[in-house]
Amino acid sequence: MSEEILLTQEGYDKIVAEHEELVSVRRKEVSERLKEAISYGDLSENSEYDSAKNEQAELEERILKLENMIRKAKIINEEEMNADQVSVGLKVTVEDTASGDKMEFTIVGSTEADPFSGKISNESEVGKHLLGKKKGDLVEIIVPDGTLSYKIVDISK
Repeated sequence: MSEEILLTQEGYDKIVAEHEELVSVRRKEVSERLKEAISYGDLSENSEYDSAKNEQAELEERILKLENMIRKAKIINEEEMNADQVSVGLKVTVEDTASGDKMEFTIVGSTEADPFSGKISNESEVGKHLLGKKKGDLVEIIVPDGTLSYKIVDISK
């Protein structure tokens, strides 16, 4: 059985949009580059041809990866979410007990993770330890730099 990929509706829509862009626009562009490179003649010493073939291979690999993600996607239904405890798709505000700094994370599936945007994977150390916790809970997380100690301040949709 293939493993499902957890996605928010926003994440799923982004994947579908990227797939459509690659199939309908980029594929044609790469095909045109390939035709142009072939028109230059001798393929054994044609760097444009080699470059276009490599680009085509990378493009097709990305398209297959996106199609696989779309097939395995399990969209998280926000209507069914309960904000009583941390789960995938919810925003969590935590307070670092050592510094008093507050941070907000959105727990997402691993394919949507973007720590710089505050989206952390449910499979990351922080994400795993926050899952299932409730407002007011203290969470200790061992990371390579030491131990993080967070208090869950709020959970929201």
